[in-house]
Amino acid sequence: MKLALIGFGTVGQGLAEILRDKAADLQDKEGFDAQIVAVVTRARGSLYRPDGLDIPALLGAMERGSLSHYPDQTGLQRDWDAAKIARESSADVLVEVSPSNLQTGQPALDLCYAALDSGKHVVLANKGPVAAAYGELRQRAEKAGKRLLFEATVMAGTPSLRLGMQALVGCKIAEARGILNGTTNYILTRMEGGMSYAEALAQAQQLGYAEADPTADVDGWDAAAKAIILSAALFNQRLTFEDMDVKGISQITAQDIEAARAAGQRWKLIARVTPEGGSVQPLRLPNDHPLASVSGSTNAVTYSTDLLGEVTLVGSGAGRQQTGFGLLSDLLDIHRLWRS
Repeated sequence: MKLALIGFGTVGQGLAEILRDKAADLQDKEGFDAQIVAVVTRARGSLYRPDGLDIPALLGAMERGSLSHYPDQTGLQRDWDAAKIARESSADVLVEVSPSNLQTGQPALDLCYAALDSGKHVVLANKGPVAAAYGELRQRAEKAGKRLLFEATVMAGTPSLRLGMQALVGCKIAEARGILNGTTNYILTRMEGGMSYAEALAQAQQLGYAEADPTADVDGWDAAAKAIILSAALFNQRLTFEDMDVKGISQITAQDIEAARAAGQRWKLIARVTPEGGSVQPLRLPNDHPLASVSGSTNAVTYSTDLLGEVTLVGSGAGRQQTGFGLLSDLLDIHRLWRS
């Protein structure tokens, strides 16, 4: 399986590390052999080699600052841009791991269209295209006879989408709700330990959980994007940010935390979708609620079903190799389809 990676930051390198370290195990257990043939970055160069790129050399070049440090090889191209890679490369799968534009999905959305139209499967960790245009992407994929997979967009490698879309097939899902943003959950957990909001946010930034501009996390928009993806995947419903009632955690005070504690409750930022719509709101949950005990940067989702009642999945919602594993699980899905 030949892969073209659009983006090669934390998540793209996480996938590359997994492919390097697990190559023998994946070949032995699944007959799975993946080659990275192209890598495109916004500011640190691009590489394309139809016969495959050397993963240790790729990672070493990035450690030194850019892909210009990758050694010359026969057949190596350094000047192909992302659009040309999507259209003309020999890749079987376009792996979209560039930074997300939650409003428009661009420029990644057009790259996904180009890849599908040219006969490539598309696997995403980038939330933007799925949140902005899931219906159009799915139609394009069906027309091309290719797979569109995006497990890593919600809860990283924890199989939240696979649970709802595959394992619970046969159940009617009335609602999905959960903690879908690890940054805000970490901040609220630290506030329960006595920190102020500002102190907890600063610590989250120090640890890499929050960006220098944390707006998308703390104001609820990252969780809202994941809720939009869940709604599209589970209910075939097209929501926009304007359709949703979204509120973040920046107004929660130490006094609010203490009042909840006194009442036997905890604050959590809860994303919720039903066939009728969606929301993201900070809520006080009773301590015995399944989501109340989810602490730190951990994520969780609860599906309300007719046959099984409530099914809750708890796991990592971010991380280099965790999100890389989400991509790998989708690649293995495609591989198994090839083998069947």
